[in-house]
Amino acid sequence: MSRKAIGFFVLFVFLFSLTGCATSRKRKDLEIQGLKNQLSVLEAQIQAKDEENSGLRENLAKALEQKTELTKAVSKKKVIGEVKSRPSVKQVQIALQKAGYYTGVIDGRKGKQTRDAIKAFQKANNLMADGKVGKKTWELLKEYLYKKIK
Repeated sequence: MSRKAIGFFVLFVFLFSLTGCATSRKRKDLEIQGLKNQLSVLEAQIQAKDEENSGLRENLAKALEQKTELTKAVSKKKVIGEVKSRPSVKQVQIALQKAGYYTGVIDGRKGKQTRDAIKAFQKANNLMADGKVGKKTWELLKEYLYKKIK
């Protein structure tokens, strides 16, 4: 009887060990399946981000194209004409305004406010303050004509 008991015990241990291996194998299979599912989710997220990046690249390309077109259109227009000999009153007013001496309306008329602004500019630059834009005054003032206001 002890042989039978020992035989049953060995058989029981053998069967128990087999069930333990199957359980751990199932656990590993489930773990692998979970990792595969996570990988699939991550791949789907990467694909969505790639599509989003493509859309952003397309929008950026369109924006750059529009900017280029606008730049070309603006460069074709001359906001302030090139001064070849004598500046116009309007150009003087714009330059004085950018220099900070003229606050009036830019109307192309040389009134008291324009003459006073010219005199103030001339005094500040150690020129004879006569209210007229001569060569020396214009040499200093024309730099402001093309300067961008911040």
